[in-house]
Amino acid sequence: MKMTMHIDEDTLTSVMEITGSASKTAAVEKALTEMVRRHRLKSVLREGLGMTPDEIKASFDFASYDASNTSPPITKKPVTYRRARKPSR
Repeated sequence: MKMTMHIDEDTLTSVMEITGSASKTAAVEKALTEMVRRHRLKSVLREGLGMTPDEIKASFDFASYDASNTSPPITKKPVTYRRARKPSR
């Protein structure tokens, strides 16, 4: 979707540097995605999933968490190839 926005240039430049985005559009998309992720995380943590704070801390590996990577994980689907059918006459 195309739209016109007024965004502070210094802030946008900072977001591009932080996220490593090559374009302004990609930087804005990453920033918005991160805001949604944080909101969802707050909701989940607020509900607690029936776990105590210590159980939640123990279930998360903080050492392997990459806060700068906000893109969804890539899942590869197996590819299957079939022979092309010959057209019937």
